[in-house]
Amino acid sequence: MKMSWLRFYLPLHVLMAACLCHSIKAPTTSSQQSFRTDLFNFYHSLILADGKETTVHLMKDIPKRYYFVLEESRVLSPFTITVTPCDVPIEWSILVHKASASSLGKETQGDHDTQEISQSQKAPSMVSTIFNYKGNSVETYMGMSSHSALYMLEFLSTERDTHITVYLTTDTTSGHLYPELPMDPRIDVIGVGHTTVTLTWKHSPSVLQHRESIQYCLLVNEKHNYKSLCAAETAIRSSGMKLPPTLALSLSPYLLEPQQVMILSNSELSIINKVSSGEVRQICMGTKNTYTVPNLSPSTQYYFDVFVVNLLTNASAAYTGTFARTLEEPEPKVTELKDGKVIQVVLDGKKQKSYSLQYQARHKKVQFSFQLCRGQVRVHITKNGKTVASENISGMRYFSLKGKLLDTYLVQLRSTEESNSSVKVQVSPHFHKPLFPLLPESLKIKSFSKLRTCNSVTIAWLGTQEESKYCVYKRRIEEDQVWKELQSSDRCSGPESRHKSEKVLCKYFYDLNLQRAVTAETIKGLDAGTLYLFDVYLFGPSGIPVRYHSKVVKTRKKC
Repeated sequence: MKMSWLRFYLPLHVLMAACLCHSIKAPTTSSQQSFRTDLFNFYHSLILADGKETTVHLMKDIPKRYYFVLEESRVLSPFTITVTPCDVPIEWSILVHKASASSLGKETQGDHDTQEISQSQKAPSMVSTIFNYKGNSVETYMGMSSHSALYMLEFLSTERDTHITVYLTTDTTSGHLYPELPMDPRIDVIGVGHTTVTLTWKHSPSVLQHRESIQYCLLVNEKHNYKSLCAAETAIRSSGMKLPPTLALSLSPYLLEPQQVMILSNSELSIINKVSSGEVRQICMGTKNTYTVPNLSPSTQYYFDVFVVNLLTNASAAYTGTFARTLEEPEPKVTELKDGKVIQVVLDGKKQKSYSLQYQARHKKVQFSFQLCRGQVRVHITKNGKTVASENISGMRYFSLKGKLLDTYLVQLRSTEESNSSVKVQVSPHFHKPLFPLLPESLKIKSFSKLRTCNSVTIAWLGTQEESKYCVYKRRIEEDQVWKELQSSDRCSGPESRHKSEKVLCKYFYDLNLQRAVTAETIKGLDAGTLYLFDVYLFGPSGIPVRYHSKVVKTRKKC
């Protein structure tokens, strides 16, 4: 069966004129009036291309029509129409006009044309709807025809503006635009872990026949399944994401946006889109039909869609989507806290796992002490399951809590940075014996530029009203080491981590008048034009040191 366009144009114009004139001269039956109205609609429709996927844009509540003509054939000839909604459900139908098609196939000349058309109008119009559908699934209509016929496709979106794709073919012997699905197109979940889900599906016949141009792509999200690849693309775009032309052909990083992350490993491509509703992952894995999805969140429901994609035509077919819920994360190991004992906890910033400490009170009053050593840490404390404190800590922090004997306290620590963090923790019932010494208003070290010489510098720092021990250390550093030293230093490390040669002096001092609780030292024996890193350690009654903020000072080059 062939489609004829050139023979159709002229008769349609003549037929339209005749229909309009006839409607003015004499009353007509309702069927004839409907026939002429439909022909008028055809005239203002678009021709649907044969053998090519057409994108159709629909405006809300405004129908759009396409048509095609099939010529008479001695045998039944097949044709197929596939419609793919890319967003909201739509309504679409196929109408056929068999009476009009016979007149369109005739050769006409001059006045004889009008006579033939007038005769054809007297015959009853055979207008019928042969198919209609409402929804957002991919639907294919397969028809057979041996008569000359004019077909009209009408599409309508009642929810909002949207777009669809339409594929018509009258040649069913030259292969398929869309990859074929297996008889059983379901996706099977064969394994579920805390952070992984393993899927398998039956091979597409297209993969077995055209392995080099067909591949599978998997879509993972936390919202719902998608019935087509263009529906998935539309959903991600509506979230504010710009995508490559298709998910399947996102194999080149040239169109990646800042919200996208591309990961290529073991010949598998993963693209992660950061959208408001969570991550949407696209994974193209070639022709493998079993895949383990990694790096999922525990106790989370995910939806999985597999598309078999023809890389040459960019057409795809969707397997029946599935979903699975990852297992709950196992309870973290809990470390028991003991009265007065100090422990240091290192937290993994990349995995974002919390560290748990448990303490059973032997007194009604308890005090938790925290010293941040590195990074940023969030502390969450519960008493018998109820939150009593929760905040990000910096420097040193005390939490004094009251309760009952045998109350159970749970301390959860988590790094708020991607890099590792560490913190020292102590719990004690003795409020009068704090873990850390009494601290001054500021832990900054000040240097005096006017007092610098080629071989000495003068530094000063604040003290307290409590007599305490202060030790000064120095170390020579290079220009390119300054930033690293200041950023990566462990604020909990004490003098025991320093070389003996770095020690300058130790001294005791205090002043009941805080305005005068300041001490200064001149460090001599330095090299000219050289950078030095100075540290001051404060020791309290518990013996645990607190380090002041490091200070970098450069001696004068010339004196």
